[in-house]
Amino acid sequence: MFHTTSKSARRFAILLALTAAITFGNLRGNDRVNAAEKDRFFVYVSVSGEKRIAIYAMNPKDGSLKPAGNVELAGAPGSLGVGPKQRFLYASVRSTGSATTLQIDPQTGGLKQVADTLLVTNAVYVVPDKTGRHLLTAYYGGAKAAVFPIGKNGHVGPDATSIEETDKNPHSIQASLSNKFVFVPNTGADKILQFRFDSESGKLTPNDPPFISTAKGTGPRHFTFHPNGKFVYFVNEKGSSVSAFSLDQEQGTLSAIHTLSTLPKGFDGGNSCADIHITPDGQFLYGSNRGHDSLAGYRIDPKTGRMTSLGQTPTEKTPREFEIDPTGRYVYSAGQGSGRMISYRLDSRTGKLQPLKTYDVGKSPAWVTVLRFPGK
Repeated sequence: MFHTTSKSARRFAILLALTAAITFGNLRGNDRVNAAEKDRFFVYVSVSGEKRIAIYAMNPKDGSLKPAGNVELAGAPGSLGVGPKQRFLYASVRSTGSATTLQIDPQTGGLKQVADTLLVTNAVYVVPDKTGRHLLTAYYGGAKAAVFPIGKNGHVGPDATSIEETDKNPHSIQASLSNKFVFVPNTGADKILQFRFDSESGKLTPNDPPFISTAKGTGPRHFTFHPNGKFVYFVNEKGSSVSAFSLDQEQGTLSAIHTLSTLPKGFDGGNSCADIHITPDGQFLYGSNRGHDSLAGYRIDPKTGRMTSLGQTPTEKTPREFEIDPTGRYVYSAGQGSGRMISYRLDSRTGKLQPLKTYDVGKSPAWVTVLRFPGK
């Protein structure tokens, strides 16, 4: 009898151990879910009015920022682009018409200037393609789009591999998720140019059709791809709206789905839109209003691509640029008119933005980029 009780006790002990192991395993699972808290996050802000890039370390537990340095440039920085391996950051120095290559220290977030390349002219937008071997550039005043090679050392080559005439005021350029196609919205011409892209040579070739027209007075400016690759969303600078398009992933052509206003009913003040971003899970989309000074939010139907308005959240004056962090938990919106940047917590269930803290970042912030580096 004693022997049986002993066996039962041992079984009970084993059961307790297994239960503890499972519980611990669940805790470790939660740790994996919150692995972001072990990673390093840095926020980069183009402070164009002071010719520098400000660097902040981001705390993934609460989204708070701490200054982590500055890099002085030869001129006013605008657009920032980062390659897929996040080894280099490319800054369009608009006042000098060049692209500055900066090497990123993943431990400290620090930036080191390693090269400077003259571009076609003043580039309003620069971004590497999905291979990191080509820098895509757009020229608002120059009415051009161009591709420059990026060497193995990360430096931008001096000679463009492709230069294409656009229509009036191209405001951005990006490659599709497949890297087979490139799109260039023309703010001043109410059209979106469509190109085929050869990622080996860096050549752009007008697609068939070469563009899609948008409604008169919309002025498509910036855009973002849904993570499923099926939909593309453009923010319309002049029309104060966001337009959803379906993407033919074989042909690389766009088809309009619908357009929604970024403004609340009854608002009759002056306004123009600037930037647009989508959450990593593809659930929510946001566009910035300059004039109403807010971020307009939308919920996305992943099957149809259609949007449902979530209303507007007040932000800093003239929100030219904002960014969603790679975890989708925080949003940082810089006010070009105020010199401040506000952080928000993004509710993953509702898409609502909760203001957290405001930071003085400097005169005329023009770009915000958030990077994540794996922890050890």
